[in-house]
Order: sequence, then structure tokens, then C-alpha cells
Amino acid sequence: MADVAEHTTQQPSASTGRPNIVFILADDLGYTDIAPYGSEVSTPSLSSLAEQGLSFTNYHTAANCAPARAMLLTGVDSHLAGVPNIPEMLAPQQRVHANYQGVLGDDVVTVATLLEDAGYHTYMAGKWHLGMEPRKQPNQRGFQRSVAMMDSGADHWEQRPYLSLYDQANWFADGERFTLPKDFYSSRFLVDKMMEFIDSNLRDGKPFFAYLPFMAVHSPVQAPQKFIDHYMDVYDSGWDVLRQRRMERAAALGIVPPDTPMVRMATTGDWDALSVEDRRYQAKRMAVYAGMIEAMDFHIGRLIDFLKQRGQYDNTIFIFTSDNGSEASGPADPRTLPGRLVPENLGYNVDYDTLGLRGSYGTIGPSFASASASPLAYYKFYAGEGGVRVPLIIAGKPLAGQQRLTRAFAWATDISPTILSMTGVAQPGQRYAGRPVQPITGRDLTPLIKGEAKRVYGPDDSVGYELTDHGVLFQGDYKLVVNQPPVGDGQWRLFNIVNDPGETVDLSASKALRFQRMLSRYEQYRRDNKVVPVPQGYAQIKQLFSNTLLQSRDGILVFLLTLLLLLPFYVAYRMKRISRP
Repeated sequence: MADVAEHTTQQPSASTGRPNIVFILADDLGYTDIAPYGSEVSTPSLSSLAEQGLSFTNYHTAANCAPARAMLLTGVDSHLAGVPNIPEMLAPQQRVHANYQGVLGDDVVTVATLLEDAGYHTYMAGKWHLGMEPRKQPNQRGFQRSVAMMDSGADHWEQRPYLSLYDQANWFADGERFTLPKDFYSSRFLVDKMMEFIDSNLRDGKPFFAYLPFMAVHSPVQAPQKFIDHYMDVYDSGWDVLRQRRMERAAALGIVPPDTPMVRMATTGDWDALSVEDRRYQAKRMAVYAGMIEAMDFHIGRLIDFLKQRGQYDNTIFIFTSDNGSEASGPADPRTLPGRLVPENLGYNVDYDTLGLRGSYGTIGPSFASASASPLAYYKFYAGEGGVRVPLIIAGKPLAGQQRLTRAFAWATDISPTILSMTGVAQPGQRYAGRPVQPITGRDLTPLIKGEAKRVYGPDDSVGYELTDHGVLFQGDYKLVVNQPPVGDGQWRLFNIVNDPGETVDLSASKALRFQRMLSRYEQYRRDNKVVPVPQGYAQIKQLFSNTLLQSRDGILVFLLTLLLLLPFYVAYRMKRISRP
């Protein structure tokens, strides 16, 4: 068996019975949020897929949503794909560059376009966030049928925005504005639409590509009561206990090494210092989050049952992952005046009794987000493992696989070339449909899936990533990383993320030569991918405030929201400064 698969753009020819592809994308799901990765949350549908497929323990993605979605759908680095960051956080000085618009570029081809041109039916139901202009919408980027949430998120129970940034919740179907049904719940609705799309063309015998980017578990955290009830007593011991238990279960499952050490994030609160009432409220925040995960899994199960009933299951390959790691935004206590003000002015409540239900606004905050990412450090928007390492499961009878885990490194741009390989569709050349296009740079993961290779990236191959000067370079088992303030300190560090996924032992001094070489490789990555540094004084939340204040319907609300999001991170930053000798 080869240790490293050769990187090639050549793909096998199409077979007579090409498989269907169901690509399921969760939103803001933490590394150990599902049962196959160590969670206490019941996810039988995903557990079943993991039992018959390959689970990746060292798969990485972008630290926020739109860049990840661009890489997943194109196989091209987020900077070259036109989405180096979400548009809401781009600085004006960066927007003068063509590749810094925050929407999918015209010089990249989506996997949906390639599959459609190869005779596949292509469907999408879920969150898009890659551009709302007519030529940027899903129906113009390869999807024959689509129903799409165009924004960064929205309410899960009704058609209304979740931030004062948006005047309305922008839903589109096949390129036209769309009104949601009155009985809407996001996970149920998206699966219903996907089943409708698939059913509409089954008679012609063509295979399909179904892209199902759930809105779960993006804020506002909401779930049906019957799922919340399953977890009402589960989180009474708090976030530190949960983080430890998750690590132990993940180790027992082989997801992380035994006795993996962890750091404790400065943004994690003191559970023991809370009152009984405060603990009760915090525990329910996490119970709603767990219920939302289980609800998503339940509706994935409905889709699987539908495919079995239609005789399609045996010819379908499933891919499941998340766009980025845990979301830590939100106040430590939403019931305080600053915590209530913005949700209540948008018509939401944060009351204990209705938390998670229609009209409520839920988050889990940075403390439970740290448990969600256990045993990893950091979370969404940061380059620590908790922000960029997420579950990846690839399964299905056409793969003829058996239950396996792999610690081989994999990256978001690998998904598209893997789909193309599994369907026998060629990658695009230098030109496609009469125009120059960016080449796919991701690797085909099928040698791992088939057991023909132990890894597809060699020890000297490197993969870079950047988000607002948070930087990463992966090479072999090592990761070079810098996390900027307010949670990070702006210092480059080196970790062996196979043996130390919690990033607890900095190797920059003991492996100084590797450290310097990887720094040089990272600078090369920046040049090759046209990375534009942020202007002096840049901060993500500060830029979000600046970009949205003028276009918002209520500047005061945006200001208050900014304070609400920034507060826990600012407090952690001040705590670190005070604790320094």
C-alpha cells in the first residue's frame, strides 16, 4: 500500500452506473458535537453513516462560513475564489482588490456546474452566502433547482432576520424571491425541499448531486421542544465537565489520542461561581443547542429513508461536514440588559421558559463553545484547531468501505476533486466554457477512502490559510499558526496536531529550523494566493460595525450588537494582559 497518493488532475472515466452524491453541510458545528466524534448528543443517522464509511479526524476548513463554502464548492483557495472573508468583515482598503469582494468569483467553476455539464441533476437547499446578485446566485452557478438563504443566517422558525444588519431574511428559489411557509422550521423545510427536487426527476434515470447546507446550528439557536426535552438535565454539571467528558469519549473512539491535553480558554467562565438559577439557564442554552443538532440528524434520517424508499440509497455517496468550528459569539448571560436589548428590539426574547422556541433568541456563548470544540482550543473566526478542525464523514455503498478512521490531513478544497473523482467527471483545465478559470488545487481523497494510501499529502507538502491576519500553514503532522487579539496574542507557534490536537506544546523553539522553514512557506502562500493584509487597527467586530452602521436601519442597534458580540473577547484580552508579569 502506498503511503502517499500521487496528486493528479486526471480522473477516471464515467461508469455506466454513476453514483448520486448527497453533500450535507452543517453550520458552526463543533468538532465533538456529534456522537461519532465523542458527543453525548444522539445522532443515529450520522452514527450510521460513520459506521459504514470513513471518518476523518484531521480534516480542516476555514474559520468562518463563506470562505469555507467557496473552497468546498470549487476546490480553489478562498482568496483566489473571491471569498477571503465574509463581505460583512472586509475592510474598504481590501475591497479595491478584485479577489476581495466576498462573493464567488467569475473565474472559478463550481462542482455543481461540472456535474450538471456531465449529465447530473443538481439541487441545492440551504444557506448560500456567496453572493446575492443575479449572476452569483445558485441557479447561475450550476444548480438546476435551488431554495437558498442568501444571508449569513436567519431565524429558524419564521422569515425574519436574526441581526439588525438585514432588513429582511433573503430567501430565493430558482433565482426569485421566495416566501417561507407558515409551518417553517429550517432543518425540516430544507430536507422537504431536497426530497421534492430529487423526486421530480427520478424517472429519467440520471444521477443527482444534492447539496444540503443546513442552517443548523447557526444562531439563533432554536429547536423543537421535543428535541430540547432530551437534554434538559444533561448539562447541569457545566462546561468544564462537558469539555472533559467529550475529550474522554473522543479518545475512547480513537478520534484523538488517549489523554489528549487541553488548554482552558480565557473566555471560559467560572461555572462554580454561578448561582443555581444562572446554572439552570446556562444548562438550558446548551440543551437547546443539543436539541438543534439532534433535530438536524433526525431530518437527515428522513432523507436517508426517502432514498431507500425510492431505491436510490444503494447508489448514493454521502459526505457530511461543517463549514467551520464552534460559534462563540453572544453574551455570557443573555438576560442582562445589554444581552436583552438587541434581541428584544428585533422582536425576540431570551426567556428561560421559551428558549429555543418560536420568537426566542439563543446562543451558547464562549464557555459552552469551548466544550463544543473539545479538546481543541479556540473557535470560529480564529485559526486555532477549534475554529478550523471539524468532522468529515464520507460513506455509502458505492464505496464498498468498512468502518474506519483516518488521521491523514485533509483540507476543504479536497471535497470538490473527491466528488469529481467519485463521479468520473474531469477537472476543468485552464479554460472552461470559453473563459479562463482558476485551477483546482485540492487533492482527491478517494485513495484514502479505498484504503489505497495512508495520506494524500506528503510530509513536505504544505497548505496555507489566512483570515484577517490569523494565519496557518499545515505541513505533514505540523501546524504553524498565529491567532490575533483579542483572544490570541499575535505570536507564531508550531504544534504537532496529530499527537497534540489541543495545541498545548509550542515546538517553535525545539524545532526552530522547521519553524523558520514553515514561516517562509507561509509567506510564499500569501504571495501565491494574493493575500491582502488587514489595515492597521483592524478588528473583525470593529469592521463589522463599521461596514454595517451606514447601511443598517438602526445604527444604535448595530452599535449595541457590536458591544454584545465583542464583550466576552475583550474581557478575556484584558484578563490576559492583567495576568502577565
